[in-house]
Amino acid sequence: MTSNLPSADDSNGRLAHRDPWAPETSDANSHANGEAKASPTTQPGVTRPDPKSPAAISLRAFLLGGAFGVSLCGILVALERQPSFWRPPFFLLTLAVFHFLEYYITATYNPTAATVSAFLLSQNGSAYNVAHTLAFLECVLHIVYFFPSSAAAAPRDDLIISPRTLWLGLGFGMIVTGQATRTMAMVHAGSNFNHLVQVKRKQGHVLVTDGVYAWLRHPSYFGFWCWGLGTQVVLGNWICLVGYAVVLWRFFSGRIEKEEELLIEFFGDEYVQYRKRTPVGIPFIP
Repeated sequence: MTSNLPSADDSNGRLAHRDPWAPETSDANSHANGEAKASPTTQPGVTRPDPKSPAAISLRAFLLGGAFGVSLCGILVALERQPSFWRPPFFLLTLAVFHFLEYYITATYNPTAATVSAFLLSQNGSAYNVAHTLAFLECVLHIVYFFPSSAAAAPRDDLIISPRTLWLGLGFGMIVTGQATRTMAMVHAGSNFNHLVQVKRKQGHVLVTDGVYAWLRHPSYFGFWCWGLGTQVVLGNWICLVGYAVVLWRFFSGRIEKEEELLIEFFGDEYVQYRKRTPVGIPFIP
C-alpha cells in the first residue's frame, strides 16, 4: 500500500527511510521539513557531484550488467566442469539483479528520485557490504575446505525428491518471492517511494491499503527479509543464515516500531485499524 508520504519502504508508501542497515544521512533529514539545507560538510566553493549524473548512472548500470553476464557464465561453466562451484556466481548474480532493479524501478515509477544512490551500492553502510562478503566467503570455504563434493552429490535413488533438492527449492522460492514482493511494493508506491528518510506528511497524501499492501503492511521489508534469507539457504550457509536472520529481525523490528509511531501520528485510527488486520509477514513482528 502506499500513502502520501514519500517512502523508501513499501510500508504503504507512507514513509521514506533507508533500506536494511543503511545509515540515515544529513541530506535525507535536511528535507524532512520540506526545506533544502546545506550539508555541514560542504565547503564553500566546492561543487557537489551531480546526483543524477548520466555518466555515473550508466557506469553503474554497465558494471551491474557485466556482473550479471560474468556470473551467468560462471554458473554455466561450473555446472559443466565443477558442479559444486555454481553457488558463488549465483549469489553475485542475485545481487546484480537486486541492485539493478532498485534503480530501474525507481527510475520508471519515481523518476525524480532516480539518483545514483538509488542503486544502493554504497548507501547501505559498511555492515551491509560486510555481510554479503562474509556470505560469499562462507560459501567458498564450505565448498573448498569442508564439503567439496556435497553440492554435487547425486540424489539417492530411493527418494522421489532428495532433501537437498527440497532445500534448494525452498531457497529459490524465497529469493523469487522476496524480490517479487519488494518490486511490486516499489511499483505500487510509485512516486511515494524514496530511499531517503522523510518523516513529514505531505498535503493530499492518503493511506493506501490496496494492492500488495492489502496483504502485507510492510511488503518492502518483508521482501528484503525473504530475499536475504533465501540467498543463504541456496548457498548452504548455516552460519550466515543464522546471522542474517538475527540481524534482519532486529533491524526491521526496531525500524517498524519507530515508523509505526509516526504513521499513527499521521493517520490516527485509520492506521491503527489497518495494522490490526494486516500482518508484517516477518515472524514474531506483530
